[in-house]
Amino acid sequence: MPAETAHHFTFNLVKWVYVIPGASWMLRTLFKYEDPSLQKEVFGIKFPNPIGIAAGFDKNAHLVDPLSDIGFGFVEIGTVTPKPQLGNPKPRLFRLPKDQGLINRMGFNNLGVLAAVACLKKTKSNVIIGGNIGKNKNTPNDQATDDYLTCFEALYPWVDYFVVNVSSPNTPGLRELQEKEPLMKLLSNLQACNHRKEKAKPILLKIAPDLSNAQLDDIISIVQQTKIAGVVATNTTIAREDLKTSPEQVQQFGHGGVSGGPLTERATEVIRYLHQQDRSIPIIGVGGIFSPQDALDKLAAGASLVQVYTGFIYEGPAMVKRMNKYLAKAGPKSN
Repeated sequence: MPAETAHHFTFNLVKWVYVIPGASWMLRTLFKYEDPSLQKEVFGIKFPNPIGIAAGFDKNAHLVDPLSDIGFGFVEIGTVTPKPQLGNPKPRLFRLPKDQGLINRMGFNNLGVLAAVACLKKTKSNVIIGGNIGKNKNTPNDQATDDYLTCFEALYPWVDYFVVNVSSPNTPGLRELQEKEPLMKLLSNLQACNHRKEKAKPILLKIAPDLSNAQLDDIISIVQQTKIAGVVATNTTIAREDLKTSPEQVQQFGHGGVSGGPLTERATEVIRYLHQQDRSIPIIGVGGIFSPQDALDKLAAGASLVQVYTGFIYEGPAMVKRMNKYLAKAGPKSN
């Protein structure tokens, strides 16, 4: 079955099974693990555990309640854009089983921010929700701030924190917004809007793993100047080095961001570098987390929280319980 078809099949299966009486109780019984030692307060929010689901899995907020019952400490929806968009032409999602990875060039396919809000209004669980926001493909970069502000305003009553996505490699020109001047403008405008609210909410920046140390230094400076809440490290990579999958097959798949196993080491390096430069900046670590030890490695490198995506697709829902049990047993090492 093609990778994207399999994803939608599983996604819809979970959605339909969840309406069966007792399904919520069954998921919690099978998969949820709670322990007081797992609780963490990060950027003013109390998380029941440090394992979250990354943006991209539940773009339109359809599965927030089931994901909460599976045991995730937080759920990040999106990336959402102001207007609905189909994303890039199919096929656009490919498995790299030899590398435990994926290549995707989805292109911010989503039903639009108002559709996500409609789903969030129906959410019953009290799980912590992040809103990952982006711009529409056809919006010029010099007007991108308006798109991010539109998403921010719409989602503000319904999410606990925001993530600004300027690092996806699958929307033409998007990564140009990671440059210092446009990024300062974007984040400053979002923060200004944020502080006009009765209560400001944490805003984080999701960055690419392909940035140089000099560019990471710029990111740190921007975070310090704009006083946003933290960084999500990292998005998918455009690098293709050291893959076990044959170069011919990778070339056949074409362009897109690589996630999963090939990203494990680089994502940890970025987290460690950011943490060493400024230990006060909270980091959500994401990239190639499959095992409990992978999660612990990200936390030990300086992440306050971690997120899974490709690992969840390969390992299944039981991985969340395994990770939380392992981190609870590890104790202070996991903090």
